[in-house]
Amino acid sequence: MLPLDGDAPGPWTHGLTRDYGEKFVHVKNPYLASLDEDILYHLDLGTKTHNLPEMFGDVKFVCVGGSPNRMKAFALFMHKELGLDESGEDIKDICAGTDRYCMYKTGSVLSISHGMGIPSISIMLHELIKLLHHARCYDVTIIRIGTSGGIGIAPGSVVITDTAVDSFFKPRFEQAILDNIVTRSTELDKELAEELFNCSKEIPNFPTLIGHTMCTYDFYEGQGRLDGALCCFSREKKLDYLKRAYRAGIRNIEMESTVFAAMCGLCGLKAAVVCVTLLDRLECDQINLAHDVLVEYQQRPQLLISKFIKQRLGFHSQTS
Repeated sequence: MLPLDGDAPGPWTHGLTRDYGEKFVHVKNPYLASLDEDILYHLDLGTKTHNLPEMFGDVKFVCVGGSPNRMKAFALFMHKELGLDESGEDIKDICAGTDRYCMYKTGSVLSISHGMGIPSISIMLHELIKLLHHARCYDVTIIRIGTSGGIGIAPGSVVITDTAVDSFFKPRFEQAILDNIVTRSTELDKELAEELFNCSKEIPNFPTLIGHTMCTYDFYEGQGRLDGALCCFSREKKLDYLKRAYRAGIRNIEMESTVFAAMCGLCGLKAAVVCVTLLDRLECDQINLAHDVLVEYQQRPQLLISKFIKQRLGFHSQTS
């Protein structure tokens, strides 16, 4: 009987470390080794059609976010920040053959969109993790950057997640597999979160905090909004729920962090979630920011991650 979960490596685990300490991305699937070809359908890549080690073997940082346009903008931004060709003309969508996700590579940084919600990001992560495994990548850091709704904090605040929790405020991701519910841990790398927080201190006027992030399966009813097509609860019930979330240490809400934390943790990836808040859900349900303010807020996680990557790579100039 095959184990379905757990952090301890077993005989189904491939490529954990080299003898001299490099930590590879590993997969927990005994059947992959028997495949003649692994087709990464939603990324328009494959082990026979592409030389994955040559294309991606030097990747050290993977940044994922919901919006294709935002992840392209991040790739162009990193291209400039790393001192590469400023025109960005060599930035091409590696997944151009599919309309599901986009992917851009600039130096050792991979930028990928994941769509909205747990199902969309989980599909992408399965194929991304296999891609990194087939490419023999090691010592990889993966960061989700995005937007979120805040709880009890000012719009524009950047939340670095220490633990992703579900709608019951529990640090878990429950996955239906066949007719079983498998529960997985959603702890994120604490040292990485602290490193990101310390980076944020060097950026002027950059409100940042570390806190729990609640991940839901829905944007409207699942997040206690009163403005969806359906609503079966009162304003008082909504506020009571969100205040209890705040008391439990939750500072923002989004729709991807639990499965992201669970899958990355099981596959040996150091992971972080960095999201800016666009509103305080204790005050309102709809985003009503001016366009230029919204754009500036959405750029904040990108600024922080750029600074972090440049520090890791030995750059000493300040983030622009």
